[in-house]
Amino acid sequence: MSVIAEGLFTNEHPPRLIGGRNRVSGRIVFPCPPGTDYEPWPLQRTGRLWSYTIQRYRPKSPPYAGPDAFAPWAVAYVKLPGETIVEARLTNVAFDRISIGMALELTQIPLDPDAAQPVLIHAFQPVSALS
Repeated sequence: MSVIAEGLFTNEHPPRLIGGRNRVSGRIVFPCPPGTDYEPWPLQRTGRLWSYTIQRYRPKSPPYAGPDAFAPWAVAYVKLPGETIVEARLTNVAFDRISIGMALELTQIPLDPDAAQPVLIHAFQPVSALS
């Protein structure tokens, strides 16, 4: 399997997202912007759900590169304490069980689970889903 973008994840196991830390202000962002103002910064793997929405229609192509068959998914905004807020899919939780403030952990999921050569994207799942 490959990942959707180079430089998105660390090489450690389990992987972490790579954000950027401003060399002057210390502000942390995701993803890491190109250029010399930011240095790569491995982000925490856990955080809390800050906000979310449900993606109920297939995004326009391009830039969407996912499967033709569409099923709604939750889009999470995850607050990584002391760092930044990351947008990602929320997985392994029913829509009616999503709650602001729930503890989440980084995972990787295939963009198209039915693809011959799946491409991994970042997502978050409830911490309890790991047990």
